[in-house]
Amino acid sequence: MPLRQRMWDALGESTDLLVIGGGITGSGIARDAVRRGLRTALVEMGDLASGTSSRSSKLVHGGLRYLEQYEFSLVFEAVSERRILMDIAPHLVNPLGFLFPVYKKSRRGLWMIEAGMWLYDGLSLFRSPKVHRTLKVPEVQREEPALQTQGLTGAPLYYDCATDDARLTLETALDAVNAGAVVVPYAKVVELLKGGDGRVVGAVVQDVVSGARKEVRAHAVINATGPWTDATVALGAGAGKELLRPTKGVHIVVPHDKLPVNHAVVALHPKDGRVLFAIPWGDRSYIGTTDTDYEGDPGEVAATRADVDYLIDAAAAYFPQHLLTHADVVSTWAGLRRSWRRTRAATVSRRRRCRASTRSSSALTARHHRWRQAHHLPRMAAEVVDTAVNPLRLGNALPSRLSAPRTEEEPLPGAVGWPDDDDHDRVASPDRRGVGRHARRAHGMAPRRHLRHARHRARAPGRRSAAGRSAVPGRPEIVGQVDWAVREELATRVLDVMVRRTQLYHRDLDQAHHAEVVAQRMASLLGWDEARLQEELGAYEREVARSRRWRQG
Repeated sequence: MPLRQRMWDALGESTDLLVIGGGITGSGIARDAVRRGLRTALVEMGDLASGTSSRSSKLVHGGLRYLEQYEFSLVFEAVSERRILMDIAPHLVNPLGFLFPVYKKSRRGLWMIEAGMWLYDGLSLFRSPKVHRTLKVPEVQREEPALQTQGLTGAPLYYDCATDDARLTLETALDAVNAGAVVVPYAKVVELLKGGDGRVVGAVVQDVVSGARKEVRAHAVINATGPWTDATVALGAGAGKELLRPTKGVHIVVPHDKLPVNHAVVALHPKDGRVLFAIPWGDRSYIGTTDTDYEGDPGEVAATRADVDYLIDAAAAYFPQHLLTHADVVSTWAGLRRSWRRTRAATVSRRRRCRASTRSSSALTARHHRWRQAHHLPRMAAEVVDTAVNPLRLGNALPSRLSAPRTEEEPLPGAVGWPDDDDHDRVASPDRRGVGRHARRAHGMAPRRHLRHARHRARAPGRRSAAGRSAVPGRPEIVGQVDWAVREELATRVLDVMVRRTQLYHRDLDQAHHAEVVAQRMASLLGWDEARLQEELGAYEREVARSRRWRQG
């Protein structure tokens, strides 16, 4: 039986902690809570990480830019989190060089940037993947031949990390499942239940797939719904003053040969000075991010023509020999950052929620939103669980003794058995199609035997297993990954596999053409009839159309 169905069946009537929202924040909270010994359930109205948590710049960084605002404690915390994530998810969090070109007209001179780099390395206790070094112009030309060198004075090369943000969220949630949590995607909260004192004591949850409903009561309910926070709060309090001011961040993906970067290049936009990154991504490169106010349904956020032009203009300033056009854009993604509307009412409301025992995680994540790409794991999750648990323990609503969660030490599922020397090549078996290398990057050690079996069957004389076939001709993704996604990774819809389990949605030059292979495989696993199969394909095609809406002007 697929894991998602097993999770819905296991969703009980009562639990210690109910987490609403399956992004990186909610998943981290669930992982921390269940490892303490709390009966924990997490429900998410869509797929895990389907909101902001799969739409970041896919970086785990220490917040270098915040040195300029003297936010030393934030930077120290962020680089500490980066080190933890490198330890518990080495297959997903990998060192990446960042080149910071400094020009004669730059706002900060090379000496000042160099001083900041030493401070950055120091705040990480010199445990960054590598200590920075400052390149002279000829060295920059060798490292990044496509970069504009006119007026260049030098470029520090420092190191942070890149990640697959969707899979980092997924594995965090799966680790919670392995520890005993019930995690149910496509389970929408349609009503918040209240006790006689007005405190939220649970929720009515609807299975988006079947329409069935369950009433789940909990000692504590945590709202970890990010940009949907106002809508979730309104389920219990009715329509009220909006607390959030979401801003939109957009990225564009282009073929790597159109923007041949070897490192993540830090760019300051020529119009407004905003920091952006041009990042290598295998056979692709991507550029982001924008920062504009957004009004409307968070589920409908998408890139506009102005967003794409803004990013293309930035690329043109730094890579004038590789001018991008609209035709070069393979795909886009857009996500929302959460910030607070600066009103006295919002401040009072946050304080009240932080004191109350049904606690929204929003009350604690306000100070973290400035560096949310660091994924605030696992320390912020621990803070949120502490806030929920302490008053309930005083009221004898929870066990008096809880275990230490050890979330900073325990590896995520794909990292269990990972080589101590972090030798990626030892994990991936060599093959012409790059299947082993791709599987290592995506899954780590977790499904190694499953995928190896699929590849072995595909190579057997006279046999060609469907599981071992390429999902897309010429690419390393195989059909067996669809099987694994459905059976073990909570995938429920074609969107889940194409966008967040394989990234075919972002990387394939024809985003929609090959979805039918995935849909047919999922239909055979999940028993879909023809109508359901076409419904799934239609939903995926609408998602592709939204990502291309900017082409219409």
